[in-house]
Amino acid sequence: MPAAAQRPVQFAATAPAGSDLVLPLRNADHLGHAAAVLDDGSREAVRRALASADFDFERGSTLSLRGIGPWARILVMGMGQPPFEPKVLQDLGGTIAQETKGSREPVAVLLQTIPSAGPQAGLHVATGAMLGGYSFDRYKSADPKRPAGAEAPLVILGSDAATAQRYQREGAALAEGTNFARDLIREPANVLYPEVFVERTRQAFAGVRGASIEVLDVPAMERLGMGAILSVGKGSARPPRMLIVRYRGTGNNPLVGLAGKGITFDSGGISLKPGSGMWAMKGDMAGAAAVVGTVLSLAKSQAPVNVIGVAALAENMPSGSASRPGDVVRAYNGKTIEILNTDAEGRLVLADAVAYLERQFRPAAIVDIATLTGAVSTALGDEYAGLFSRHEGLAAQLSAAGTATGEELWRLPLHPNYAKDMKSDIADLQNVVEGGAPGAGFGAHFIGEFVASTPWAHLDIASVDNRSSALPTVPEGLSGFGVRLLDRFVRDFRPGASNPSLTAGN
Repeated sequence: MPAAAQRPVQFAATAPAGSDLVLPLRNADHLGHAAAVLDDGSREAVRRALASADFDFERGSTLSLRGIGPWARILVMGMGQPPFEPKVLQDLGGTIAQETKGSREPVAVLLQTIPSAGPQAGLHVATGAMLGGYSFDRYKSADPKRPAGAEAPLVILGSDAATAQRYQREGAALAEGTNFARDLIREPANVLYPEVFVERTRQAFAGVRGASIEVLDVPAMERLGMGAILSVGKGSARPPRMLIVRYRGTGNNPLVGLAGKGITFDSGGISLKPGSGMWAMKGDMAGAAAVVGTVLSLAKSQAPVNVIGVAALAENMPSGSASRPGDVVRAYNGKTIEILNTDAEGRLVLADAVAYLERQFRPAAIVDIATLTGAVSTALGDEYAGLFSRHEGLAAQLSAAGTATGEELWRLPLHPNYAKDMKSDIADLQNVVEGGAPGAGFGAHFIGEFVASTPWAHLDIASVDNRSSALPTVPEGLSGFGVRLLDRFVRDFRPGASNPSLTAGN
């Protein structure tokens, strides 16, 4: 069940009667390309209005006009200067969705006014509209001013049939995967806990060709020796789960492994967090949500890839049965861990996840993603997620995917001395360095200790998972970061470019 109604996207040659009309423009001269929908008098009226408003045509600028021709409203949108890359066109679509959200009228978008945008512009604008129009209203009372019923459509004018088909195959799937992840993250923790996360995932993948789901419950994880994730879930009445979602596309493609931190609520456990802002810890499963959202996007689009996602799901709570600081546990690969702080739990669940992923499925590469540390926010703010890897080719492929999609990464170092810093006196390693920095690097190093030889990278998304203000394709609040990035990465993945290196640069 979607969390809120959105405008459906349609592709058509003509606009519905009484529509809002959106005109993206680089300059006033491009109004000539609107002749199919605006007569000479209407184009001149728009031109005069632009001059009167001293409209600058900068990207993101808007001007709303009424009383021109048969249109309920004409919304002029500045496009700035080319190139108009897919992420720029997605931003256009997202802005259109946000600017027209309050309108009950259909919305028609004329892309011929940006002739340099390319033949696939409609695909990207439509995808961006589905991303930017997202909201989570499931628990709000109905607005009596907006009667229940189907939303008026957003109609992309003039795109060919191939573009419309590609949107249905790829763009709609990407938006569905991203918005599914957002729904999971935004659900309150009393509604969404490990067992419900599993059930929601089963529902989302029902009937999807090439997809399969496996779930490890507590007895199964006990038999496998997954003491790390089990230690995190011990304090909660909601038992942990290890969720494995696989999609096998056509062709003999290398298997890519993804692992996500899935803490459905993080109180800190016995190492209790401060109360202020703790509510946001319902979203501490953003990594797991990104992983299942990515596999869903790839599977729904029937992409020619081979991917497996592992979501390590647990609730971290304080109780008489909870793990204590000073406890020692044994992970799936046999390594022992001294738990110095129970609030460093994400790395524990991922230790079992990446070790199991490597040993059981032998992927060509492993990428884990997690809201792991506050330290990465101190380093990078909210513009970049942290990227850690000792495999230069893999890091380069992830960075390229981030640049292409707008979900950008910044490479941070993994110094060899981190291994010495994280040694334990009584176990193989400890889960934190108390009072030590760099915290984000220590967390990444810890997870990497549980990958034996497979090219591996860690993405710390704690800096980008919760936005204080909206972007064109990203809502304010818990964001669903990572699906677009990982979808692009898996589609473009080349194992020969993932050769290991002894150093990690920026």
